[in-house]
Amino acid sequence: MPLHLGPFVRWRSGLVLAWICLFSSGFTFIGGEHAVTVTHPLPAAFSDLLPHFLVEPDDVYIVKNKPVTLTCRSTPATQIYFKCNGEWVHQDQHLIERDVDPATGLPVMQVKIDISRQQVEKIFGLEDYWCQCVAWSTTGTQKSQKAFVRIAYLRKNFEEEPLGKEVALDQEILLRCHPPEGVPPAEVEWQRNDELIDPKTDPNFFITVDHNLIIKQARLADTGNYTCVAKNIVARRKSSSATVIVYVDGGWSEWSKWSPCGADCSMWRSRECTQPTPGTGGKECQGLDLQSLNCTSEQCPQTASGAEDVALYVGIVVVALCLTLLLIILVLVYRRKKEGLDADVADSSILTTGFQPMGIKPTKPENSHLLTIQPDLTTTTTSYQGTLRSRHEVTGKFSMSNGPLLEPLPNGSHTLHNGKLPSDPNEFMNRLSSQTYFKTLPRDNVNTSYGTFNFLGGRLTLPNTGISLLIPPEAIPRGKIYEIYLTIQTKEDMRLPLAGCQTLLSPVVSCGPPGVVLTRPVILSMDHCSDACLENWAIRLKKQSYEGTWEDVLQLGEEVVSDPYYCQLEAETCRVFTEQLGRFALVGESLSMAAAKRLKLLLFGPAYCSTLEYNIRVYCMDDTQDLLKEVMQMERQLGGRLIDEPHVLLFKDSYHNLRLSIHDMPQAHWRSKLLAGYQEIPFYHIWSGSQRTLHCTFTLERQSLNTCDLTCTLCVWQVEGEGQSFTLDFNISKDIRPLDSDFLLMDNSTPALAGPSAFQIPYLIRQKICSSLDTPCPNGADWRLLAQRLKLDRHMSFLASKVSPTSVILDLWETQHFHSGNLNQLAAVMAEIGKQEAMIFLVSDGEC
Repeated sequence: MPLHLGPFVRWRSGLVLAWICLFSSGFTFIGGEHAVTVTHPLPAAFSDLLPHFLVEPDDVYIVKNKPVTLTCRSTPATQIYFKCNGEWVHQDQHLIERDVDPATGLPVMQVKIDISRQQVEKIFGLEDYWCQCVAWSTTGTQKSQKAFVRIAYLRKNFEEEPLGKEVALDQEILLRCHPPEGVPPAEVEWQRNDELIDPKTDPNFFITVDHNLIIKQARLADTGNYTCVAKNIVARRKSSSATVIVYVDGGWSEWSKWSPCGADCSMWRSRECTQPTPGTGGKECQGLDLQSLNCTSEQCPQTASGAEDVALYVGIVVVALCLTLLLIILVLVYRRKKEGLDADVADSSILTTGFQPMGIKPTKPENSHLLTIQPDLTTTTTSYQGTLRSRHEVTGKFSMSNGPLLEPLPNGSHTLHNGKLPSDPNEFMNRLSSQTYFKTLPRDNVNTSYGTFNFLGGRLTLPNTGISLLIPPEAIPRGKIYEIYLTIQTKEDMRLPLAGCQTLLSPVVSCGPPGVVLTRPVILSMDHCSDACLENWAIRLKKQSYEGTWEDVLQLGEEVVSDPYYCQLEAETCRVFTEQLGRFALVGESLSMAAAKRLKLLLFGPAYCSTLEYNIRVYCMDDTQDLLKEVMQMERQLGGRLIDEPHVLLFKDSYHNLRLSIHDMPQAHWRSKLLAGYQEIPFYHIWSGSQRTLHCTFTLERQSLNTCDLTCTLCVWQVEGEGQSFTLDFNISKDIRPLDSDFLLMDNSTPALAGPSAFQIPYLIRQKICSSLDTPCPNGADWRLLAQRLKLDRHMSFLASKVSPTSVILDLWETQHFHSGNLNQLAAVMAEIGKQEAMIFLVSDGEC
């Protein structure tokens, strides 16, 4: 009779008490009301062996409602049981099989348990359901590896679907695909016209690790409908088809030989547009397909009489004289117009456009007398009294015209346009993007501003983007007129090559044309999304070369005053001083894990919902105005509306992902269709900055169409980092809160302003300030004190390197205060300087 001192196991609150009694003839296990006696004693040679596992449980997925089975097999084993999520599985749920290894005589035990979907769903929280096998022998116990049990699913909607494209022959094609969220993660394959694409059999295709499809060189046979297919053990999803059209632009064949000289003393040759023949919407050949040439007298079959020859020669002489006379007239007209243009530009009436006639008595602001001067009125017949005021309502004599871009000449110079210019924006954009260097410029007019400017300067602005270009007075040489453009790159294929910890901190902005001659720097303003802590960053200004490569032209904090670039980094804006136009971007490289980017968090829902499902889209994007504008416009097209005020989250370079979860919903009326406890966005998807409108979707389901009140809390946080929460409480059908997209887009700036209307400080007053403060004073009451008062101390070396430091300071003030500029504040600063030096505007140069 065996001694009943074998292992005793009690399942209660996860507490396990076990006693093992060893003896030669066997042992008994007692558990609850069940007792099992094992009559397989271990051979003496193996009595000191620990159990080892022949089969360990593996990770499994529950598909729909079908239970899964976990199996464990161990030897030498006297008892074996499962523990799931820290609690022992009841003995009744085990299916145990016992055997003896015929070779060693050791006892072998195998156990199986079934796990249902309901068991897994009962686990509340963020951890996964897991099970582990524990085996006993006469010597001790061993634990198997953990097997995780997850509920498999595959969502219906792709996070990013491929878009149709029209590309030229031999051009590279990139089709993007981000499959639906799923467990296990979906595998992706591509189809063309419903046939599987296999890169192994056709090396012209390449599928990236991010599931994007690359066609290395587009062929005519590659024209078709492309579909991204995602599949896992649960389901198979197909994206919407993207139509790719590969077109062929026509090309000339060689010219044929010249024909014999005909009776009309001319010969001909032709060519055909067959190399290649235009196809699938490609352009026809440009130019003539037939060319003629006069024959020489020896080749011409006709022989003219002497009298006819004399008449011919006389006619030629008369034509030559007429052409010479016409050329002289054109030269004189051109010179007269040029002189008239210079006189017109210098006319003081342009420079005093913002002054009021004496008959009107404007209210003078406090300290305005400090910036009041008497303009030179010797060239006009009307008396003016100068007074300081804003110039935004004034139109300069050089009005804006949306003309074509300056065409680069072979030697790098630019065509100077005088007189009226075409004002068709489409013509401008077509000509702009037809030039080699600007092939990647966007063809839409929404993201582009342009205008015509002379030495009086001006300003270009992309409304609601935080992007502007200030062209100071005298930046363009006198006598020159430039057409300048400003545009932002929004296409996904316009990416900077980033490496390591680098991240894109600003939009990619282009201004041009490149190569124009500037006599002083212009100021390009654009938003950035860094935390502006330079001790945590190495921030570089990158510029794209003519060859298309990106080069570092400046590192913040290591500027050299002799370089043509300089940068001032403010809390949310970057001001780039540049003497060369081109394509720029700000790239940061973190120096520590404390470096952080500002993320803008936006919540959108449908403006009208007629179904039981209600989708909340959460955008996690770089905190720049251009991205905000892009998302607003996209949501307006999708029929979405803002459902809460935006939040800002500092996202650190800690390699931790971003998590999003939704809580506190009234379970009686709403439920979330999210199967997991949270959604997660990988760290590199956010840190790279290359995915402009990154977002995820929460799908909620209401119990009936009458349920319209929604209350919940939506949390967004970085693992082991900062977080933000949105508390939602509104009626989805009668939401009257002022959170419409227009609420955040309030910038109604004019895209282009030329001449005095582009500046707050009148031109003549600006000249007086510069002449007063540029001359150094022994006590420092000059431009240095002005820089100090305006908190520009860090830029003293840069300012001192300029011919007129005061003018650069005023340029920067104009960029910072264009929308909210208060001339009274500037006048107060000038008053402080005047108090220290007996009113600087009233002293003479000798007294200074």
